[in-house]
Amino acid sequence: MATYDFPQDLRDAQLRLHQTWAQYEQLGKTLPWSVESSEGWTAPKVLYSDAQARSLPPSPGYTDEQKAEVARLRAELLELSVAVSTHPYWDTVPVADRVDQRMALKHVHEQDAGGAEAA
Repeated sequence: MATYDFPQDLRDAQLRLHQTWAQYEQLGKTLPWSVESSEGWTAPKVLYSDAQARSLPPSPGYTDEQKAEVARLRAELLELSVAVSTHPYWDTVPVADRVDQRMALKHVHEQDAGGAEAA
């Protein structure tokens, strides 16, 4: 993969975006299946289908703290996404090269970690 000389603030914003996304995903794995409290349900097996009956247990819904944390992380993800995608650096890159460079930026922290391990 080609390497590019990304500005440090852009690299930092991309890394924070990855880290925040990982936090958001981790939080999502701990949350109930329903934001609001909900009774469980069972969907019957559909005739002429291989799909099995499916059921979900009752959900207590998110706590106020969980709702606040989801909102905080989503706001941070939006802010970081905008910061990365509208960074002035992209104005210096020819349009034909932007997709390749954007994809490289998404993985630049992996290269940094690999370089640090090799040193």
